[in-house]
Amino acid sequence: MACRILAVVLALVPFLVLGCAGPAAAPGSPPVAAVPATPSAATSGTEPAGPPSLAPVVPASTAASFGGSPATPSVGGSSPVATPDPYLSARLHMVDTQMRARDITDPSVLAAMEKVPRHEFVAPDTLGQAYYDFPLPIGFGQTISQPYIVALMTQLLALKAGDKVLEIGTGSGYQAAVLAELTDRVYTMEIIPQLAESARATLDRLGYQRVVSKQGDGYDGWPEEAPFDAIIVTAAPDHVPQPLLRQLADGGRMVIPVGPVGGYQSLWLITRHGGEFKNFDWGGVSFVPLTRAGQPAPSAEPPLRVP
Repeated sequence: MACRILAVVLALVPFLVLGCAGPAAAPGSPPVAAVPATPSAATSGTEPAGPPSLAPVVPASTAASFGGSPATPSVGGSSPVATPDPYLSARLHMVDTQMRARDITDPSVLAAMEKVPRHEFVAPDTLGQAYYDFPLPIGFGQTISQPYIVALMTQLLALKAGDKVLEIGTGSGYQAAVLAELTDRVYTMEIIPQLAESARATLDRLGYQRVVSKQGDGYDGWPEEAPFDAIIVTAAPDHVPQPLLRQLADGGRMVIPVGPVGGYQSLWLITRHGGEFKNFDWGGVSFVPLTRAGQPAPSAEPPLRVP
């Protein structure tokens, strides 16, 4: 008899153990999925074995900025990403190999480049190349600059929180977003109406509403908002526009490519000290020419740093 009772108890053991696994889900509740680990900032200092795969999948938010289905705007935060970001590892790899491995050392600039979602500012047909080491066309003969050039020009501005900065040549809006990670007083001008409109929409969608934009000829600057602590020009005139020099505050910095149309230019850092200006040549670059009112948009020339 004792043996038969022991056999019954042993037969019930599996059911008793299974009952200790945890409470059952309430009727109608969805299953709870495991939450994937979020890469920490520390991963940015480790170079992956090879370039991360960039799947050519167009996020809804990117498609919306180029005429696709609209995305739901993000709410809250100073500069939230509008969509889940499948490109984080690619962006960290970009910063490690294209910036830290060169001469970009300013921690605030590196952090901004790691944060701003470059893939949100490129055209859908170039999305898979968003974090590669070269410029990309954005239409109307214009480009989104090589990531390294964006970082270099931003670093040369030496921005501090609260600095008032003017950008000439909004383009896709990417440079303005990077600047907005460093100061909350960013003004940007774009002469091509279609680019000015699409950049404004992208900046708003990503939460950069504090960036003030204007469509117009950047050669004359923005005198109503002057003076500026920093001015960055992302297209090349053949001389330094005098209105921009006048709008630079005492102690201010201007970064501008200057040179002939169709040739290489020099990237200049200009600093103002009272009525005097000091010029520093940072080497050869190739930018699209600065378009003036009444001139057609130039053909695309990639803004690459000359080795």
